[in-house]
Amino acid sequence: MNAIETKSLTKQYGGARGITDVNLSVSEGEVFGFIGPNGAGKSTTIRTLLGLISPTSGSALVLGKSCAEHPEIRREVGYLPSEVFYYDRMRVSELLSYSASFYKKDCRARIAQLADAMDLDVKKRIDDLSFGNKKKVGIVQGLLHEPKLIILDEPTSGLDPLMQQRFFELIAEENRKGATVFFSSHILSEVQRLCDRVAFIKDGRIIKQEKVSVLQENSYKKFHLETKAPIGQGLQHLEGVSGFSAKENSAGFIFRGNINAMMKELAELDLRNLSITEPDLEEIFLHYYEKEE
Repeated sequence: MNAIETKSLTKQYGGARGITDVNLSVSEGEVFGFIGPNGAGKSTTIRTLLGLISPTSGSALVLGKSCAEHPEIRREVGYLPSEVFYYDRMRVSELLSYSASFYKKDCRARIAQLADAMDLDVKKRIDDLSFGNKKKVGIVQGLLHEPKLIILDEPTSGLDPLMQQRFFELIAEENRKGATVFFSSHILSEVQRLCDRVAFIKDGRIIKQEKVSVLQENSYKKFHLETKAPIGQGLQHLEGVSGFSAKENSAGFIFRGNINAMMKELAELDLRNLSITEPDLEEIFLHYYEKEE
């Protein structure tokens, strides 16, 4: 059984764009990245998946069941939305106790453990918290019942670098204990660090799904070159080249293909300097977006 499975999941908002034919399959125990710029359809996909909004067509299963038809399955899910809103007059401890009451289990020790890990003062009132500390409350709230599936929508916004590090360690530990993680973000370095596989979404459509290790393997190279004469635009139009930029006697680009064929092209230039390095995931991501254009 997959932890998440969608088939042709579509959500339309009248004339506005939603999501179209989203097909995802996330295995149990996997850490899956869902990547795209703001407005690409990440949050719409998640909300439709969880049955918080109704799809126009298609289907979505969480832990083998539809959240719309079996809302009780949400008890096995930990969800951190991109924006968190609470009753301001409540204390953090009151809010977390109230949240725990839905799961019919004693979560007090778990709450204390998570609050300590995230350096969260549970005695404070919600309206006294910064945005970053409210995000910590959301993290604890999403994990306090030890869910089988953790869905994170832009989880690190508002967290300082130290808290981000603790958060990553916390999520990795939950995954080691067996939890599946669905991690939606526009920050490529986070996905590169945590995820096994990744799906790219653009304008409401999935444009690529791949293992992170495959995206970074040797088939992709980052070229930077300097020449004695000005560089023309010929390289830009070669198959496999993306992200091309040139200024006078220097140029840079991402290349996917036979490196020997590229070296033959470069041999025609009067080179002064050449470097070939491994691109990071963000540069590979831009390669896919540019290719789709």
